[in-house]
Amino acid sequence: MATDTLVRMANQIATFFHSMPEDEQVVGVATHINKFWEPRMRAQLLELLDQGGAGLDPLVLSAAEQIRRPEHVDAH
Repeated sequence: MATDTLVRMANQIATFFHSMPEDEQVVGVATHINKFWEPRMRAQLLELLDQGGAGLDPLVLSAAEQIRRPEHVDAH
């Protein structure tokens, strides 16, 4: 998946959770990504986060530690 698409999708999730109570925002973003994103998407997002997270909403950056790293990612 293209990086700009991944950033846009992650930021859309963050935008939704900005309207939630503050104590639910970070966990909400992480939970949504863990639950609905396939392992390859999570791996790409985490790689982007490892590189500094350029373009990502600060809420996504805050949720980074709670996003599960896939154990094995099939490149195909």
